[in-house]
Amino acid sequence: MATVSLRSLSAADKRGAALKLFAEVVGKPAFQLDSIARYKNQLAVALEDTQQSISQQVSLEAFKRLYGDHPYAHSKYGNAQNISLITPEQLRTFHTRTHTAANVVIALVGDISRAEAEMIAAQVSSALPKGPVTEKIEQPAEPESGIFHIETASTQTHLMLAQLGIDRNDPDYAALSMGNQILGGGGFGSRLMSEVREKRGLTYGVYSSFTPMQARGPFMIKLQTRAEMSEGTLKLVKDVLANYLETGPTEKELDDAKRKLVGSFPLSTASNADIVGQLGAIGFYNLPLSHLEDFMQQSQALTVEQVKAAMNKHLSTDKMVIISAGPTVPQKTLPAPADKPSEQPLGVPEH
Repeated sequence: MATVSLRSLSAADKRGAALKLFAEVVGKPAFQLDSIARYKNQLAVALEDTQQSISQQVSLEAFKRLYGDHPYAHSKYGNAQNISLITPEQLRTFHTRTHTAANVVIALVGDISRAEAEMIAAQVSSALPKGPVTEKIEQPAEPESGIFHIETASTQTHLMLAQLGIDRNDPDYAALSMGNQILGGGGFGSRLMSEVREKRGLTYGVYSSFTPMQARGPFMIKLQTRAEMSEGTLKLVKDVLANYLETGPTEKELDDAKRKLVGSFPLSTASNADIVGQLGAIGFYNLPLSHLEDFMQQSQALTVEQVKAAMNKHLSTDKMVIISAGPTVPQKTLPAPADKPSEQPLGVPEH
């Protein structure tokens, strides 16, 4: 999903000039050579930063292994060779094909009437190229599971466990969101954080996430630990996941997660920028206009059995693509779990 946004004063005499210029930019971008050169330089810097970041290298490798020849396998920064070959003509062709009125979703928030909103939407969409709706991206094929290692000179080992998750329209979205919150999406108090950091002090943080997209996005578990503890820590993480899939959440865990959602969910629409982002996503993913209300109602009605069933339907410890990055060193036995482990986790996080 590509987004272009404009923030302007709502008064008609103030927004008119801004909207006129906005429509010209999105409808007929100039793609001037000096601007392209400047952005190519910015991409080159971003690529260099990515190559220096172990965590970014792990993420890129995970997406390559998960998605193979699928478009999701590619870095958003591209690669140095392809960036250097980009021409204004290629950009214009791409813009004409993809940024059409048939493809656009326009979301507006502000002190304007419905009639004014429709007029603004018509003004912007009429400036866009004409063309057919772009076909939805195909679903990715199931990847080959396994452990893949990147050798690096560091004291820490980065670990990522990943597999294909769900697309944004999956009916299990609410159950998986709640289930992930309990597993590793909720920070302190989650299953993973409790076992890996709080009881053993093996990491500063361990987190799990689903990233639903138009096609199936990834499920990931990420953490860093001391290199000499990496094998034991990886086994511990897999055991925590396996146990969670076998037993499901407890009633207390589910109740706590529901209460946390009630407290945090209003923040997702706390500002005009938040609201317009939610509306844009609803339009892009073809969700019902009642999506936000539906999500809250579905989440609050979930049972332990429903969460367990959804997590087991979409996750399997046997399907994990595991990426590690760090030095090959002799391994040590993990410390026994304790109510009060060492005050500082082992090692300092690396980027």
